Amino acid sequence: MTTSVADAPIVGAKHSFAEDALGILIGTFVVSLGLFLLRSADAVTGGTAGLALLLAHVAQVPFGVLFALVNLPFLVLAIAKKGWDFSLRTALCIGLVSLLSALHPAMFGGDVTLPAAYAVLAGNTLAGVGLLILFRHRSSLGGFNIVALIAQERLGWRAGYVQMALDCAVVLASFLVVPASTVLLSAAGAVLLNLILAMNHRPGRYLGY
Repeated sequence: MTTSVADAPIVGAKHSFAEDALGILIGTFVVSLGLFLLRSADAVTGGTAGLALLLAHVAQVPFGVLFALVNLPFLVLAIAKKGWDFSLRTALCIGLVSLLSALHPAMFGGDVTLPAAYAVLAGNTLAGVGLLILFRHRSSLGGFNIVALIAQERLGWRAGYVQMALDCAVVLASFLVVPASTVLLSAAGAVLLNLILAMNHRPGRYLGY
């Protein structure tokens, strides 16, 4: 019995080095721009980015530095569970976002003030799209991204839903330092970000690697 071409299994095409490099640069740029918009409205989000934004409200430390420090413990988890290739890519992404976080204020001439609803929705949309790009190139921004990806691979849980639960916990913690109206808006933004991931990053939907 012969197998037709139509019945043959589809194998995803591997990204080239240049495609991975460009994908990581674009992904980190898009994420960092989204975080800049969130900071412009004093909003928060989930994940280690949300933790860093939260700490920035109470600590006089640049966001980029906080973001790198918060992610260090999760990089250890990534090395143990995901291997060195993924972990080195993730460390590179964390470093790029930390550096790019200082670029946007300079390009916009300092801090900007945007309507809160626009900043939160646009910021989380950009962050979600940027994370999706990074996931597609076998990398992440550390933190909850690593936990969510491991849960999807080992348990079959969708990464977006796992991260949504963790992110909402971070957003709820922001009630301690952020006005309630901003927290509620931030929660809606965190849900939007993770819906983007849940709809677009799931087993079998994207075959490239």
